[in-house]
Amino acid sequence: MASLLDQLSAMTVVVADTGDLEAIRKFTPRDATTNPSLILAAAQIPAYQNLIDEALRSSRRLIGDNAPVEQVVREALDEISVIFGKQILKIVPGRVSTEVDARLSFDTEATIEKGRKLIRLYNDAGISNDRVLIKIASTWEGIKAAEILETEGIHCNLTLLFGFGQAVACAEAGVTLISPFVGRILDWYKADTGRDSYPGPEDPGVLSVTRIFNYFKTYGYKTEVMGASFRNIDEITELAGCDLLTISPKLLDQLRESQATLSRKLDGENPSSNEAQIHVDREQFEALMKTDRMATDKLAEGIKGFSKAIETLESMLAHRLAELEGGQAFGHAVQEIFLLNDMNGDGCITRDEWLGSDAVFDALDLDHDGLLTPEDVRRGFGAALALTTA
Repeated sequence: MASLLDQLSAMTVVVADTGDLEAIRKFTPRDATTNPSLILAAAQIPAYQNLIDEALRSSRRLIGDNAPVEQVVREALDEISVIFGKQILKIVPGRVSTEVDARLSFDTEATIEKGRKLIRLYNDAGISNDRVLIKIASTWEGIKAAEILETEGIHCNLTLLFGFGQAVACAEAGVTLISPFVGRILDWYKADTGRDSYPGPEDPGVLSVTRIFNYFKTYGYKTEVMGASFRNIDEITELAGCDLLTISPKLLDQLRESQATLSRKLDGENPSSNEAQIHVDREQFEALMKTDRMATDKLAEGIKGFSKAIETLESMLAHRLAELEGGQAFGHAVQEIFLLNDMNGDGCITRDEWLGSDAVFDALDLDHDGLLTPEDVRRGFGAALALTTA
């Protein structure tokens, strides 16, 4: 008998939810998706260190020798996302999703500019738009940014999607693909109700994606539905027939090792929806989100989590840049710290002058004299970075 993974692949496009290139080679999915959390995990793998170093060196050359560390690191984040994307596209025959900085989630113009920049980096490497999806959080501002990018031929994947209103707004904006988060919806309902588990057919995340899929197909929306963020294989098998499903390597392994018979649960040719069609403008979007505690909570939590992953990755990159440059990057950072904190220009920073937290001041004040000199900051800078990511 064919494995569950083989049966699923015959009716649904399977996407690898990982930045680990070896895992992608192992499962040979059509598409792959990644985000800062996944890149951060992949960046810990020694085999990928050369990709990180390549991005940092390229960013330093582009930004300039005297540019501040944070500018180099910010540029490197885009470079790293595209470098990993290019490596993934050497393996998969389809598309890779590359994420816009979650900290831009409520800024339409900044999201548009970042999307254009990412696709330009791919184009410069000879990769066409049809092989890339720009991942954007499903805020109203993000959806409006995606609507404009789509008119420019830049295809978008709207992520952190939890509510029906978000989904309909995306479809009306003409986005290429949405990624409703099945497992995170389940997490919220388990916490809210106190239940330990839900059977697959009753899983709130499964029901949400099923509703969205059938609505889209009933009313002829072209937006593809890609279930994401799964907690178990029951959630996956209950969505067999969905346009796409993005699955972690752990669950892909379980599907490959399972031999049960899989039946189609979703059929785009014969959708099952009795819902009246609605149209979502900003006022309606906000009203729908206001009445959906789960979607509101999980969107805010997701943006915060993705932003934290970016900040952690930035700190890691700053450390690595300093190693590559023999401390030159720390030297730039020391200058910036003193410009910001040395209020009277005497070459020392007192605790009263310090604009950061006491914990970071203490980490830098290695001789415990209550003053920070440039040498104190230079020696303790790594420890301070580690504290700021805790």
